[in-house]
Formats: sequence, structure tokens, C-alpha cells
Amino acid sequence: MQALLPLFVAVPLAAAAVAVISPWRVLRDALHFVIPLLGVIAGGFLLQETLAEGTIAHNVGLFPGGISIPFAADAFSAVMIITTSIVAVAANWFATLADETRARFYPALALMLTAGVNGALLTADLFNLFVFIEVMLLPSYGLMAMTGTWSRLASGRTFVLVNLTTSTVLLIGVVLVYGVIGTVNIAALASQAAGNGPVTVTMGLVVIALCVKAGVFPVHTWLPRTYPGTSAAVMGLFSGLHTKVAVYALFRMYVVIFDMDTRWATLILVVMIVSMIVGGFAGLGEHTIRRVIAYQMVNGMPFILVTLAFLGGDPKHSLAAGMFYMLHHMITVGSLVLTAGAIEETYGTGRLARLSGLARRDPWIAAVFVMGAFSVVGFPPFSGLWGKVFVVSAIAREATWQSWLAIAVIVVASCGALLSMLRVWRLAFWGKPMENAPKDLVVPLWLGLPGAALAVLSVAMFFCAGSVVSVTLDAAAGLLDVPSYTSAVLGDVSEAIGVPR
Repeated sequence: MQALLPLFVAVPLAAAAVAVISPWRVLRDALHFVIPLLGVIAGGFLLQETLAEGTIAHNVGLFPGGISIPFAADAFSAVMIITTSIVAVAANWFATLADETRARFYPALALMLTAGVNGALLTADLFNLFVFIEVMLLPSYGLMAMTGTWSRLASGRTFVLVNLTTSTVLLIGVVLVYGVIGTVNIAALASQAAGNGPVTVTMGLVVIALCVKAGVFPVHTWLPRTYPGTSAAVMGLFSGLHTKVAVYALFRMYVVIFDMDTRWATLILVVMIVSMIVGGFAGLGEHTIRRVIAYQMVNGMPFILVTLAFLGGDPKHSLAAGMFYMLHHMITVGSLVLTAGAIEETYGTGRLARLSGLARRDPWIAAVFVMGAFSVVGFPPFSGLWGKVFVVSAIAREATWQSWLAIAVIVVASCGALLSMLRVWRLAFWGKPMENAPKDLVVPLWLGLPGAALAVLSVAMFFCAGSVVSVTLDAAAGLLDVPSYTSAVLGDVSEAIGVPR
């Protein structure tokens, strides 16, 4: 199985090449839907393999570990591949229904983005992480330029500027890491940033760059100002793929390279607390549905990352809680974005001031939106309830004043998310019927299906929470098994260079 890991990158890239040269739109549309679907299936097989065997790795060209381009997979990366592929299937499905794929290169760019995501989730090398993030970003620039309203031009400039600057910082950090310690192989860097000042400083640049890409306070404002400027299909892709790759990398680096150094717990806690408050309440000042949802993306990041501040007691449960919430957030925000996109495609606007009475006019799409809203707030029967309960229970295990503070802020931030969703409901779905829209104009059933499918998946995660929690616990255990990771990536070289096996 390990020899097949590069195919997670090669297959989407080959499909993108076919989509570029194909004159048949039906083939292009099929490729950008089928390839992510195959990613879900392949990710399932990969999950089975990693649960049974632990970390598996492949060095491209069969060069020795530490020298070659390494691909590595454990249960955590397998679960992420499955979930990102599910979101990509839904977003690409919506893009086809909304006629986004009339732009010839849309499917090819979406497939290139998928290849970059898979590579970033499987690489065991910091420089190749940078490379695959760039593989993600380059098609993203094209997708932003070709989709959405005229606001995409201003949003695109900000998106390009922020990501180019951040990528430069990331590359500088990777180069300095290599200059300080002589390698950028993640396995070879195991525990090197724990108490090693020069490595800690250089890795700090990498962490800062990833925090910007994840949309963490105070470097978050670019996200709600850029994502809503593009189309709903592209925003759905970005919400489930871009930011979550950065969060995945932060989890991996903090456990493997920083060795869960608890000296950073206070800083992580402070940053995440402020991020929760800002993300929870800032949406109250926005004027479109997707801008409000964009701040729920900002609000979700600290719910995931705050668990890194509570690894002193039971790191396995804390990491699993963060993983569970990440999976829930990818599915839920994807549903909300695509549902808002269905409304925009039908009524020509997502502005709250121009929408009213959709609950009576479109009870079907209103129900789907409510499902997503309930999930992001944390109401049953949706995955958000167990996501927040799991995070709170993991934090409470340490039983310190920091735990009480974090739990209190989680409750307050959840109230902010509730108020934001209620505001959208009151302005867009409640109230009198719209006077400027034909009475027979409603959101087509087929256009709301992608968002509804993700909402149903959130319900499934609620009722199958035991199975999902079990998988995330196994994924957390695999992430914590650093000796297995280093042994799989480096092989016999790990002993020669002094890396613990």
C-alpha cells in the first residue's frame, strides 16, 4: 500500500491534464467529480491499512530515508483525505449544477487543488509541505479570478498578496530550519524544537505562516474579506481544504517537532480565546450570508486548536477532540456555504437586506440552512453538539482554572455564533415575502442537494458519534506514536542519525 501513496497526488494531476486538453465538457465535469469520489474510497482503504499497520511510508525513487522525497500516512492523514475529498465532491457537484464549469479550466484547476491538498496531507518533509501548499494556491488564484461577482477582483488581490507573503515567510522558515539543523524531514526533526532555541525560533516562522493560512486571530481578517468574493462552489472548496490543511500541519508539527512542549500552552490558550470571541461575534456586523458564514470559519479554528493547550493530562483525548471538531466543521461549513450559494444562484444576491421571507417561499432550502446553523452552534441532532461536548470534556480533564476559562469562552463564543445565525434567519428567512421577486421563483431542489447531502452527513455523525470518536481516538494515538512515524519515514537511517525509534 505504501508504494501507492504518490498516486494520491499523481492521479488528480493526470486527471487535471486530461481535463485541460479535453474538448468535451461532459468528460471534464465527470473527472472533477469522480476523482475526489475515488479519493474518498482510496482514503477508506488507507484508513483500514493504517489502523491495522500503523504509520506507512514510501520514499520516492526508493532512496534512503532522510534523503528522498517522503510520503507518509497514518490514521490522521487518512481521515483528513476522506473528509477533504467528501467536501470536494460536494463543492464540485455544486459547481456543475450552478454551471460554474462552463469555464473550461475550472475542473482542471479544482483537480490541481485536490492534488496539492493530498500531497500536503501525506508529505513528511517541510519543504515539500511548502511545495504542495503552492500547488494548492496556484489553481486557487485562477479559481478566484474566474468565479464570483466583480468583488472577486478586490478579494483576489488580497488573497494573492496575503498568500504570497505568507508563503515567503513559510519558505524562509523552512530554509532557516535547514540551515540550523541540516534537515527538513519532519521525522528527523522529531523533538528538535523542544528546548532547542535556534530550532524553536526558525520553526516559529513556519508556525506563524500556517496560522495565517488557517485564519487564526490576529491574522484572520483576510479570510472573511476574500472567500465570500468568489463563488459558493470555490468558497466551499476553500473552506474544507485550505484552512484545514494548515490546521493539520500545526497538529503534526506541535506533536512531532515541538514534542507537545507545554511551555506554549498559555500562549495558545490566549490566542484561541480571543479568536473564539472575535469569530463568534464579528459575524453580527456582516451584510451577506456568506460573510457571516466566513466568520464561523474563523470561529471554528480556535475550537480545534485550543485542544493543543491541554495536552498535559490526556493528550490522546485532547487531540481526538480537536480532530472530531475539525471533521464536523469541514462538513458543516461546507453545507452552509453551498446552501447560501443555492440561494444566491436563484435570487441573484446573498445580501441580507435584499432577502426576506425565504422560510415560507423556500421551506426546503430553509430547512437545510437550519440544519447547518444548528450544527455550527452545537444543537442536536447534529455533529456540532458532540464536537463541542468532546472538546469541553477533553479540556475539563486537566481541571485547572485555565480549563474553566476555556470552557466559559467556548460557551460565550457559541452564543455569539447563535446570535449570528439568528440574525441571518431573521433578516433573510423570516419577515414578509419579497416584493421584487416573482412568486414562482424558488430554489430548485437539485441545486440544494449538495448542501443537503453534507447536512445529512452531519446528522449521521451525530448518531454514529461513537464510531467517529473511535476513529479519531485511533488517529490521535497514531499521531502520538512518534517513534513509529520516524521509523516508517527514516527506516534504518533513524538509528544512524540518533532519532528515537
